[in-house]
Amino acid sequence: MGRLCRLGVLGFGCFFILAFQSGAGRASTPNSEVVPATQRVKAPNFTVTDVEGKPLTLATLKGKVVLLDFWAIACGGCKLELPWYVGFDQQYRSKGLSLVGLDMYGEAPDAVRSFAAAHQMHYPVAIGTDEIGALYHIGAMPLTVLIDRKGRVAVSHAGVVDPKLFEADIKTLLAE
Repeated sequence: MGRLCRLGVLGFGCFFILAFQSGAGRASTPNSEVVPATQRVKAPNFTVTDVEGKPLTLATLKGKVVLLDFWAIACGGCKLELPWYVGFDQQYRSKGLSLVGLDMYGEAPDAVRSFAAAHQMHYPVAIGTDEIGALYHIGAMPLTVLIDRKGRVAVSHAGVVDPKLFEADIKTLLAE
Protein backbone atom coordinates (compact mmCIF):
# COMPACT_ATOMS: atom_id res chain seq x y z
CA MET A 1 0.00 0.00 0.00
CA GLY A 2 2.99 2.14 -0.22
CA ARG A 3 3.75 5.18 1.81
CA LEU A 4 0.21 5.76 3.07
CA CYS A 5 0.06 2.46 4.91
CA ARG A 6 3.54 2.71 6.36
CA LEU A 7 2.77 6.14 7.72
CA GLY A 8 -0.62 5.09 9.06
CA VAL A 9 -2.29 8.03 7.34
CA LEU A 10 -5.48 6.19 6.43
CA GLY A 11 -8.02 6.36 9.24
CA PHE A 12 -10.71 4.09 10.53
CA GLY A 13 -13.49 6.20 9.03
CA CYS A 14 -15.58 3.34 7.73
CA PHE A 15 -18.58 2.67 9.89
CA PHE A 16 -18.19 -1.12 9.82
CA ILE A 17 -14.66 -0.88 11.17
CA LEU A 18 -15.82 1.42 13.95
CA ALA A 19 -18.73 -0.83 14.80
CA PHE A 20 -16.55 -3.94 14.89
CA GLN A 21 -13.79 -2.39 16.93
CA SER A 22 -16.18 -0.79 19.44
CA GLY A 23 -17.90 -4.07 20.23
CA ALA A 24 -21.33 -2.77 19.19
CA GLY A 25 -23.52 -5.52 17.89
CA ARG A 26 -21.13 -8.38 18.48
CA ALA A 27 -22.41 -11.90 18.87
CA SER A 28 -23.08 -13.13 22.37
CA THR A 29 -20.27 -15.71 22.38
CA PRO A 30 -17.67 -14.53 24.92
CA ASN A 31 -14.94 -12.51 23.17
CA SER A 32 -16.40 -13.20 19.73
CA GLU A 33 -15.87 -10.48 17.16
CA VAL A 34 -18.54 -11.80 14.80
CA VAL A 35 -21.11 -9.15 13.98
CA PRO A 36 -24.68 -10.50 13.85
CA ALA A 37 -25.75 -11.30 10.28
CA THR A 38 -28.42 -8.60 10.25
CA GLN A 39 -25.80 -5.91 10.93
CA ARG A 40 -23.17 -6.97 8.39
CA VAL A 41 -22.30 -4.87 5.35
CA LYS A 42 -21.24 -5.98 1.89
CA ALA A 43 -17.49 -6.43 1.57
CA PRO A 44 -15.99 -4.03 -0.96
CA ASN A 45 -15.06 -5.90 -4.12
CA PHE A 46 -11.67 -5.65 -5.80
CA THR A 47 -9.69 -7.34 -8.54
CA VAL A 48 -5.93 -7.87 -8.43
CA THR A 49 -3.39 -10.11 -10.11
CA ASP A 50 -1.77 -12.48 -7.65
CA VAL A 51 1.99 -13.00 -7.50
CA GLU A 52 1.61 -16.08 -9.71
CA GLY A 53 0.01 -13.94 -12.46
CA LYS A 54 -3.56 -15.16 -11.92
CA PRO A 55 -6.48 -12.72 -11.67
CA LEU A 56 -8.27 -12.62 -8.32
CA THR A 57 -11.65 -11.00 -7.80
CA LEU A 58 -13.04 -11.08 -4.28
CA ALA A 59 -16.65 -11.44 -5.49
CA THR A 60 -15.81 -14.81 -7.10
CA LEU A 61 -15.28 -16.22 -3.60
CA LYS A 62 -18.91 -15.65 -2.61
CA GLY A 63 -20.23 -18.88 -1.09
CA LYS A 64 -17.04 -19.35 0.91
CA VAL A 65 -15.92 -17.82 4.19
CA VAL A 66 -13.00 -15.56 3.27
CA LEU A 67 -10.11 -14.66 5.54
CA LEU A 68 -8.71 -11.50 3.97
CA ASP A 69 -5.28 -10.77 5.43
CA PHE A 70 -3.76 -7.32 4.91
CA TRP A 71 -0.09 -7.90 5.70
CA ALA A 72 3.49 -7.11 4.71
CA ILE A 73 6.85 -8.83 4.80
CA ALA A 74 8.22 -6.05 7.01
CA CYS A 75 5.31 -6.21 9.50
CA GLY A 76 6.26 -8.08 12.68
CA GLY A 77 2.69 -8.75 13.81
CA CYS A 78 1.84 -9.99 10.34
CA LYS A 79 4.66 -12.53 10.48
CA LEU A 80 3.47 -13.67 13.90
CA GLU A 81 -0.01 -14.46 12.51
CA LEU A 82 1.13 -16.25 9.35
CA PRO A 83 1.59 -19.73 10.86
CA TRP A 84 -1.91 -19.52 12.37
CA TYR A 85 -3.44 -18.52 9.03
CA VAL A 86 -1.55 -21.26 7.19
CA GLY A 87 -2.92 -23.72 9.76
CA PHE A 88 -6.47 -22.37 9.33
CA ASP A 89 -6.09 -22.80 5.57
CA GLN A 90 -4.94 -26.39 5.95
CA GLN A 91 -7.63 -27.27 8.47
CA TYR A 92 -10.68 -25.47 7.07
CA ARG A 93 -10.19 -25.12 3.30
CA SER A 94 -12.15 -28.31 2.66
CA LYS A 95 -14.97 -26.93 4.86
CA GLY A 96 -15.29 -23.73 2.82
CA LEU A 97 -12.62 -21.32 4.10
CA SER A 98 -10.69 -19.35 1.48
CA LEU A 99 -7.67 -17.23 2.40
CA VAL A 100 -6.42 -14.22 0.48
CA GLY A 101 -3.25 -12.37 1.45
CA LEU A 102 -2.67 -8.80 0.29
CA ASP A 103 0.81 -7.36 0.81
CA MET A 104 0.12 -3.70 1.55
CA TYR A 105 3.66 -2.25 1.60
CA GLY A 106 4.07 -2.48 -2.16
CA GLU A 107 6.97 -4.89 -1.83
CA ALA A 108 8.38 -6.43 -5.01
CA PRO A 109 6.26 -9.32 -6.35
CA ASP A 110 9.32 -11.60 -6.51
CA ALA A 111 10.08 -10.92 -2.84
CA VAL A 112 6.46 -11.55 -1.87
CA ARG A 113 6.34 -14.74 -3.95
CA SER A 114 9.53 -16.03 -2.29
CA PHE A 115 8.28 -15.09 1.17
CA ALA A 116 4.92 -16.79 0.55
CA ALA A 117 6.62 -19.97 -0.66
CA ALA A 118 9.00 -20.03 2.31
CA HIS A 119 6.07 -19.65 4.72
CA GLN A 120 3.85 -22.30 3.07
CA MET A 121 1.21 -19.74 2.03
CA HIS A 122 -0.63 -22.02 -0.41
CA TYR A 123 -3.42 -19.55 -1.07
CA PRO A 124 -3.71 -16.49 -3.31
CA VAL A 125 -1.25 -13.73 -2.39
CA ALA A 126 -1.18 -10.42 -4.22
CA ILE A 127 0.19 -6.92 -3.93
CA GLY A 128 -2.54 -4.67 -2.55
CA THR A 129 -3.15 -1.12 -3.69
CA ASP A 130 -3.90 2.18 -2.02
CA GLU A 131 -7.39 1.95 -3.51
CA ILE A 132 -8.05 -1.40 -1.81
CA GLY A 133 -6.60 -0.03 1.42
CA ALA A 134 -9.01 2.90 1.18
CA LEU A 135 -11.97 0.56 0.56
CA TYR A 136 -11.16 -1.26 3.80
CA HIS A 137 -10.02 1.89 5.68
CA ILE A 138 -6.70 0.42 6.73
CA GLY A 139 -5.17 2.45 9.52
CA ALA A 140 -2.96 -0.21 11.11
CA MET A 141 -1.59 -3.60 10.24
CA PRO A 142 -2.04 -6.37 10.46
CA LEU A 143 -5.70 -6.07 9.55
CA THR A 144 -7.69 -9.26 9.14
CA VAL A 145 -11.21 -9.35 7.76
CA LEU A 146 -13.55 -12.34 7.81
CA ILE A 147 -16.21 -12.28 5.11
CA ASP A 148 -19.25 -14.55 5.39
CA ARG A 149 -20.56 -16.83 2.64
CA LYS A 150 -22.91 -14.07 1.46
CA GLY A 151 -20.02 -11.67 0.87
CA ARG A 152 -20.57 -9.52 3.97
CA VAL A 153 -17.96 -8.35 6.46
CA ALA A 154 -18.45 -10.37 9.65
CA VAL A 155 -15.22 -9.52 11.49
CA SER A 156 -12.61 -6.80 11.04
CA HIS A 157 -9.67 -7.04 13.41
CA ALA A 158 -6.82 -4.53 13.52
CA GLY A 159 -3.69 -5.83 15.25
CA VAL A 160 -2.58 -9.35 16.01
CA VAL A 161 -5.50 -11.73 16.47
CA ASP A 162 -5.94 -14.17 19.34
CA PRO A 163 -5.66 -17.41 17.35
CA LYS A 164 -8.05 -19.44 19.51
CA LEU A 165 -10.76 -16.76 19.47
CA PHE A 166 -10.28 -16.11 15.77
CA GLU A 167 -10.53 -19.81 15.00
CA ALA A 168 -13.80 -19.91 16.94
CA ASP A 169 -15.08 -17.02 14.81
CA ILE A 170 -14.07 -18.92 11.65
CA LYS A 171 -15.94 -22.01 12.88
CA THR A 172 -19.01 -19.88 13.64
CA LEU A 173 -19.04 -18.48 10.11
CA LEU A 174 -18.43 -21.87 8.50
CA ALA A 175 -21.44 -23.23 10.40
CA GLU A 176 -23.78 -20.49 9.13
